Amino acid sequence: MKRKLIPLGLMVISPILFCSCAIVGIEKPKYTLLEKEGKFEIRQYQSYLIAETTVEANFNDAANVAFRRLFNYISGKNKTKKSISMTAPVNQSASSEKISMTAPVNQQQSGEKYSVSFVMPSKYSLETLPEPLDPAVTIKEIPAHKVAAIRYSGTWSQKRYEAKRASLEEFIRRKELIPTAEPIFARYNPPFELWFLRRNEVIIPVK
Repeated sequence: MKRKLIPLGLMVISPILFCSCAIVGIEKPKYTLLEKEGKFEIRQYQSYLIAETTVEANFNDAANVAFRRLFNYISGKNKTKKSISMTAPVNQSASSEKISMTAPVNQQQSGEKYSVSFVMPSKYSLETLPEPLDPAVTIKEIPAHKVAAIRYSGTWSQKRYEAKRASLEEFIRRKELIPTAEPIFARYNPPFELWFLRRNEVIIPVK
């Protein structure tokens, strides 16, 4: 049976345009660390929103193909409606809104396609997050969930990802956990970050 990978999304991935020295200050999805064993962790994530797009590409190219769509969205290719009630009548206008970059970017395989996603800043809700102008970009809410994760540095190669995923799957079997979704490949740094300073993760939702 053919293995499937997860982004996002996720994602995650390609030329992320923020300074690597500021990665500590970038907002990330909130979670509680439930257990840590060496390089493995079990986490409980809070719910969060993602902007997601799906592309037909191989493992290494998927993020590059998808990145521009998602970056355009957070850079202003979206529509927001503002109601101003300081005076009468109430005026309504459409404008573009820039959305802060967050980390990680997640990548997930579904059949022959990959879904790549950006995590949205926590200040937004489904009601307040600007609507994408590109129909290929969709907004989704990821409910609270538990995951097993392995963190590692180094290159973003598929070979390295597969090796870390296999180690995480063995950890999950040993802990008698049950995977509930496909693996997620999460990348936290821009591509120009030195390989040994990168934060990469494989994350598998479990119960």
